[in-house]
Parts: sequence; C-alpha cells; structure tokens
Amino acid sequence: MNKDQVKGSIKQAAGKVQQKVGEAVGSEKQQAKGAAKRVEGTVQKGIGNAKENR
Repeated sequence: MNKDQVKGSIKQAAGKVQQKVGEAVGSEKQQAKGAAKRVEGTVQKGIGNAKENR
C-alpha cells in the first residue's frame, strides 16, 4: 500500500464523517463538502492503485 492509497482512504473516511455530520445538523453545505472529499479520496486512492499495479 502506497501513500496515495493511504491518503485516499483517509480522505474517503473523513468525507463520510463530514457528510454524516452535515446530515445530522441539517447543513447541505457540509454534506456537499463531505461528498466532494469522498470523491477526492476515491480518485487519489485510484491513482495509488494504478501506481501499485504498474
């Protein structure tokens, strides 16, 4: 597992938490930020996977 995979996984988890907090407090802005962070994490993890499989 390389650093992009690790960072991507962390961003995915942080985004999920942020999204759930946004839902809990009724903040669409926080939900959107969380969703964006999850996507960013997914992309970064995918880059890490591609590097790993070269």
